[in-house]
Amino acid sequence: MGDNSNTLRNSGITLDSILTPAEGERKTKIVCTIGPASWDKETLVKMIDAGMNVCRLNFSHGDHPTHANTLANIRAAAAERPDRQVAVLLDTKGPEVRTGFLANGDHVMLEKGSKVEITTDYDFKGDETKFACSYKGLCSSVQVGGTILAADGSLTMKVVEIRETSVVVEMLNTGKLSERKNMNLPGVEVDLPTIGEKDENDLVNFGVVHNVDFVAASFVQRASDVHKIRDVLGARGRHIKIISKIENEAGLHNFDEILEASDGIMVARGDLGMEIRSQAVFLAQKWMIRRCNVVGKPVITATQMLESMIQAPRPTRAECTDVANAVLDGSDAVMLSGESAGGSYPLEAVSIMASICREAESAINHPKLYNATRTTVNIIQNGKPLDTPEAVASSAVKTAMDMSAKVIVVLTETGTTARLVAKYRPVVPVLVLTADPEAARQCEGLLRGCRARVMGSMIGTHSILLRAAEISHELGWIQPGEQLVALHGMRDAVSGQSNMIKVLTFEKREDEGDEDEDLKDLVE
Repeated sequence: MGDNSNTLRNSGITLDSILTPAEGERKTKIVCTIGPASWDKETLVKMIDAGMNVCRLNFSHGDHPTHANTLANIRAAAAERPDRQVAVLLDTKGPEVRTGFLANGDHVMLEKGSKVEITTDYDFKGDETKFACSYKGLCSSVQVGGTILAADGSLTMKVVEIRETSVVVEMLNTGKLSERKNMNLPGVEVDLPTIGEKDENDLVNFGVVHNVDFVAASFVQRASDVHKIRDVLGARGRHIKIISKIENEAGLHNFDEILEASDGIMVARGDLGMEIRSQAVFLAQKWMIRRCNVVGKPVITATQMLESMIQAPRPTRAECTDVANAVLDGSDAVMLSGESAGGSYPLEAVSIMASICREAESAINHPKLYNATRTTVNIIQNGKPLDTPEAVASSAVKTAMDMSAKVIVVLTETGTTARLVAKYRPVVPVLVLTADPEAARQCEGLLRGCRARVMGSMIGTHSILLRAAEISHELGWIQPGEQLVALHGMRDAVSGQSNMIKVLTFEKREDEGDEDEDLKDLVE
């Protein structure tokens, strides 16, 4: 909330902070795209150990049997690390505009200054003078003087003539065009459904059937797109959280309504950088992240974060700075794409990203960040009181700061209370206890600073808090004589009733003749 300089450590940057690696629990989450470089169980276990929190399955590629095999490996790997809750994210193909097939079946060179015709007849086999486009509405969507990009922006074209079933463009640079390459129409609201037949099939017959935790919806342009996805998921998929990917100008224009309808946002910088000026992507990133932070919904920053590590064992200095600045901007998670899916160094990419996140987090002044968040929320509330769950969550974070508590414990049914605690960016770790495995994966997957454990039951608050203290001690978060802050409801196992804060002191049991360090009852 506000500019980064206001929330950096007031002690400033010291030589020690530069030369000494940051330690402690990493708060920012890491989303990893899983592909041929990483889809075997042994590699997945190592990626979990390195810091992976969410496995992304990209449904722009692959078929259901391939993804099902990958998912089975993910769950087998997660079973070997029961103290980690590894979430799964299904990323939809979404509406795509692609070039067609070529007569030579390979590629053609398009020369700068040449005139090329783009036809909407997708059966046409193209050459260097004419190629096909999959978007039937091309001719009615573009204007003379408008820009068309192809092949990840490597080809730039200017529209010079619009015909009934084709447009003529002038090539603004020389480049290679292969078959079935993506196309972007900057500034144009493409008239294609956000959820097509393939997406519906992927959501219903894979996402729901295989119980994924998140759906990343590609090219969301308005709130109604999100509502459509919820309808497609239906009652059986109501637990699945929807992360809306903002990838074009329409998504930016309608951002607030999209955010309200969604469970989270992905700043998808790849296509966004072709739909708006690439020089302005950093502004869009900061603008979206701040809006997500204000309402307490998780935001993922994605695309080309450690791109050079697809081939190199170390990232560029600019990439390290990019990841760090995404953390300082307020990202709840950062994402690896080709680096982990098809790169030569997937484990190193996860490990380095985790270390960059820790370094960036160590530069944050959390008390100032908390105060900035409260100030922003108060302005938005405009004199209206906070809802009870948020007021209690905010107070728990403040209490932990004031008392130098070492951990915040949240007892939750659905994860809502944990999300509200994460909104206020506590400096200490948050331990989320729930009886719902899905809620546990979703909390640990994308909520900043949260670790989760699944309990057999949420009945018996006192015994659950005892177990929370044990877990916190096992994780090295708390030592005898130190305090924790607990947040729970007055009634056990009731959703939306978190309205009690307790400050508890952790003690160890010292039974006569027993040298083992156990736990005795927490002292309130």
